[in-house]
Parts: sequence; C-alpha cells; structure tokens
Amino acid sequence: MLASCNNTPKNIFLQEWDTPYGTAPFSKISVSDYLPAFKAGLEEQKANVKAIIDNPAAPTFENTILAFEHASPILDRVQGVFFNLTESESTPEMQAIEEEVTPMLTDAENEIFMDEKFFARVKAVYDNSASLTREQQMVVKKIYQSFERNGVALEPEGKKRFAEINTRLATLSQKFGQNLLAENNAFKDATGITVSEYYDFMGSCEDRAKREQVFKAYAARGNNGNANDNNAIVLEILKLRAEQAQLLGYPNFAAFQLSNKMAGDPATVDNFLQPIMDASMKKAKEEMADMQKLAGHKIEAWDYSYYAEKVRAQKYALDESQTKPYFQADSVLKGVFTAAEKIYGIKIEEVPEVEVYNPVVKAYKLSNADGSLLGIFYRDYYVRPTKRGGAWMNNFRDQETGVRPVIVNVCNFPAPTEDTPSMLTIDNVQTAFHEFGHALHGFLTQCNYKTVSGTSVARDFVEMFSQFNENFAFVPEILSAYANDYRTGEPIPQELVDKIRKSLKFNQGFTTGELCAASILDMKWHELSAQELAAFNGPEDIRAFEAKVCKEMGLVDEIIPRYRTTYFNHIFNSGYSAGYYSYLWSEVLAVDAWEKFVADGVFNKATADSFRKTFLERGGSEEPMTLYRQFRGSEPDPSALMRARGLE
Repeated sequence: MLASCNNTPKNIFLQEWDTPYGTAPFSKISVSDYLPAFKAGLEEQKANVKAIIDNPAAPTFENTILAFEHASPILDRVQGVFFNLTESESTPEMQAIEEEVTPMLTDAENEIFMDEKFFARVKAVYDNSASLTREQQMVVKKIYQSFERNGVALEPEGKKRFAEINTRLATLSQKFGQNLLAENNAFKDATGITVSEYYDFMGSCEDRAKREQVFKAYAARGNNGNANDNNAIVLEILKLRAEQAQLLGYPNFAAFQLSNKMAGDPATVDNFLQPIMDASMKKAKEEMADMQKLAGHKIEAWDYSYYAEKVRAQKYALDESQTKPYFQADSVLKGVFTAAEKIYGIKIEEVPEVEVYNPVVKAYKLSNADGSLLGIFYRDYYVRPTKRGGAWMNNFRDQETGVRPVIVNVCNFPAPTEDTPSMLTIDNVQTAFHEFGHALHGFLTQCNYKTVSGTSVARDFVEMFSQFNENFAFVPEILSAYANDYRTGEPIPQELVDKIRKSLKFNQGFTTGELCAASILDMKWHELSAQELAAFNGPEDIRAFEAKVCKEMGLVDEIIPRYRTTYFNHIFNSGYSAGYYSYLWSEVLAVDAWEKFVADGVFNKATADSFRKTFLERGGSEEPMTLYRQFRGSEPDPSALMRARGLE
C-alpha cells in the first residue's frame, strides 16, 4: 500500500515482525510510519467487515464473530504500539498524529457498530447461541452489546447524532489527556517536584508556606484559565455523554454505564459508597484530633499529610526514610516476581534480545513450569516528562488461541541518580505489586478469543486481581526475598517489618476518604441528566457543584477528593467514567478472597491453583459473580473491606 521501490523501506506495520517472540521492532519504527499504517489498517478492516456482511452463508460464530475478531491485523499492530507510546513517550509529533487518527478510528467504529446488516448477522448468532460453548456465548454477548450500546437500533437522525457525539468525545478525551500532561509538566516547573512525588513531598516538607503553594498548584491543575484549561472540555464531555444516554433511553450516563457492570445501577453504587465515606470521615476526625495535638494550629488541607507522618512516627516509630533503603526499585521488582513464581509456579527471566522503546525499560519472559511461554513483559518504572502521571498496565498484544500476550507495567517512580538507586515508598511498593497483579491477569489467561481474554472483564471486576496481588508485598516469605538494604545487603529487620504491617491501617480516614470522595464525585457528575447539565456554563459552576457534592457526602474541609474534576483523568480519558467506584467495589472481592488465602495458608497450592484456574485463566469467559462463587463458595462479604482498612 506504500511505494514499493527496492530502496524504499517497507512500513514496519504492514508486515509480520520477524523478532524474538513477535515483539515490536521499535528501532525500525519511524514516526512517519504511523499515519499510513492507520490508514492501511482501516482500509483492511473495512474490506474484511464488508466480506463478513456480504457472506451469503448463514451467520455462524466462525463466519461472523470469529471473522470479526480477526478483521484488523494491521490496526491491531499499529494501535498496540502507538497508543501505548503516546502515554509514555509522548511528543508533539505523536500528539499531532493522535489528533488526526482519533476521529478516523471513531468514525470507523461508528460505521461498524451502526451497520444494521452486520448487526443482523450478529443477532442471528446471538439468538441461536445455546449450542455454543460458554466462552463463545460470552464473546457473542459482548459484541452484540457493543452494537446495542452504540445506537444501532436508533432512527437515522438519532444514529447520525450518536456518531457525531462519539467522534467529538474521542477528540475531547484525547485533548483532556494532552492538557493534563502539559499541566503536570508545568506543575514540576513551578514547584520543583513531579506529580508522582506529591504525596511524599506533602508528608515530609517542613516549610508550611511551601506545602500550601504545592497543594494549591496540585489542586488547580487543568483549572488555570490557560491554554491547558480543562473546564470547557469537561462540561462538553459530560453534556455529550448525558445526551448519548438519553438517546439510548437512559435517564443519565451513569445508568447507561452501569447497565452492563456488576453493580447494575447508580443506586447500588451510591448505597455502597456512602457507608464507606461515613466510616472514613469518622476515622479522619479521630486522626485529626491526634494531629492537632502536635500542630499547635488549625490543620489545613496542606497540613494533613505532614502531621499524619508525625503521628505515624510517634505511634509506630516509623519514618519512610528508614524503609526506603530496603525498597530499591529493582529489588522490589524481584519481590514482585518472587511472589508470582512462588504462588503460581511460573518462571520469569530477563530477555535482553527483546527490543525496548526506551533505554530504561527492561523486557522479561514469563513461562509455565513446563517451559511453555506465557508472554513478554516490559517494565517501565521511572518518571519522565513524556509520560502521563499515575501507574497502569496495558497490552501491546492480546492473548487468543496460539497467541501469547505482550504486556507493559508503567509507573512514575523516582528515577535513579548517579549516586543513589530509585528508592520506593511503601505506597510505591504496593503500586508495583498492584500493577503486576493486572499483568498476571493478562499473562495467565487461557482463553480462545481476545474479546474476553485477560483483563477484558467488567470494569468493576478488573481491579480485584491487582488489589489482591498487593497483599503479597509484605508477606514475610516474600519480603525476605527482596527487602535488603541496597548499601549493605542486610535484610530488613523484623522490627521494621512489624512496624510497616501495623501502619498499613494507619491514616485510612484520609486514604479511603479521598478515594471514596473521588468515586462519589464521579457518580454525581454522571447522574446528572442532559437537562440538568444544560445549566452548567463554566468553571464557577464546576467548582460550585464539587463543593455541593463534597458537603453532601460529608467530606471534611481538610481533605479533597483524590482527583478533582479538571484533572480526573480516569473518568475523562481512561474509561472509568461512572466507574471509579470500581476500586473500592473490587477491593471487597479482593480482601474477601485474601481472607480465604490466609485461612488456608498463604502458600497453599490448592487454593492458589483454584484462584489461577477459576479467575486468572478464564478472563471474561464467564460472568464475574459466577466465577467468584465458584472460588469462594459464597457471596463476597461486604464488611471485609472495612476490616482490611481498619474502619470498623
């Protein structure tokens, strides 16, 4: 599809990759390859979808559903690389391409999922799916719902408007993310610290005026009236989402989003979150009473973390400067791997022959005990200006029959210097285990179809496995394998381990409160109808709504939601809209499952094998609660979260 002169290199995305394990040949990729590859991929996809629609044979799983799964190999290759790198290796050139291809991809998706002839074939398979395997039924159901939820049943005018909204939303979300990256970099320029260092800084900086300056800069991201301001983008996204929900017959976007999740409806989520908020604020007031004794002045939002650390040191004689030397990033990764190897019987080894996209990234091979390949893992741990904030897992390549996944964990841990390695906080350590929990969900999957493989599960189920994996971080048998002082090699003292374990329930009023507050804020934004949102016009309305929601939920003035509206990337650019509650919802499942591990013995092979086979291998091939009951033998215990966080 490109000029084929002998001296013209062929676009790398338009050919199979002759590389170790079929991984991306990053050194051979030129920025100029992306746009032609996207265009070629869209042409290929369109032709293949047309062939499915025009097939004169009666619709079957193989000639309709499976054919659709395999309709876009070029797009799969280029998207797998491009959208991973736009999050971790973003440049103005990549952002410009993203702006161009985002509406192209959305228009193509609109065309597919609004095609009535294609839907008729899918519906025929769906209506006659009783003879299919359970996994095939789940694949068909998911694709069938994609048509329904993209407006295939709307009248022509409704379809046209729905498609216009889809395209506009894709552009707005991508712009929100770009603005936030710029704001995060500006925050570093203004304060001298990165966004990922914020909590650590706020807990250790003795200069109260500096803490106030940093807090206000952090809390104002996306709300500075500059070229990167996200207020107008947020309001347009919210209004368009509400309009889409209304087109599909839902009262608001939250009702639409939750209709195919575990929770089912907004009222269930609201009733789940408010007791957690109430318990958190009760605990927060107790925490502040202890802080007040030390502060000698009224605790403000920029004082909370600082005096919390003072109380931690007083109550537990624990200062993170004591623990960091034992949590060097490479050693923590060793602990992450050791836990996976010990629990699931797998093998992990570095593969230097696999190319990486940045010199600080490392590649590893995961194998079963019998030597069979599980997949390739990239570790990208350190902060840099081209990387968006936060931590995440993603796939470069999805798993299906005959294909093993390629997965990345991206974090924003402090970069090593010439003098010292990257040393992690306790929270960083938990993050490393958390993200590899997602990776294990992707690696251990044994599904036949990528539509339901790995982490392709309901949003309020997917976080269970990452949160579950956090539990291994401070298990003594795992700690002994990785927690050594990088200067002396001495293992972490048991006394310090005991302090860490006792302190994990400390400050949960703040920690749980800010998380729950963000979850409620997300829900309340998306529970507004299109008519209610019509009254919102600018930044003042956003701030007023935030203040109203925070007051009604009972959030104390000294705590703000973990994410305020204009920098809430999860809900405006990362697929968690009306879904941020998923972290707490999934934690109930994770904690309840962990209690079984503790009761049976953390390293009980039968329990670990059951967890692997019931959950990790099956992806989205069965309904989440069905799988949960199979593993646990009962419904999850809602009070497990309260026990785990010390909020009873």
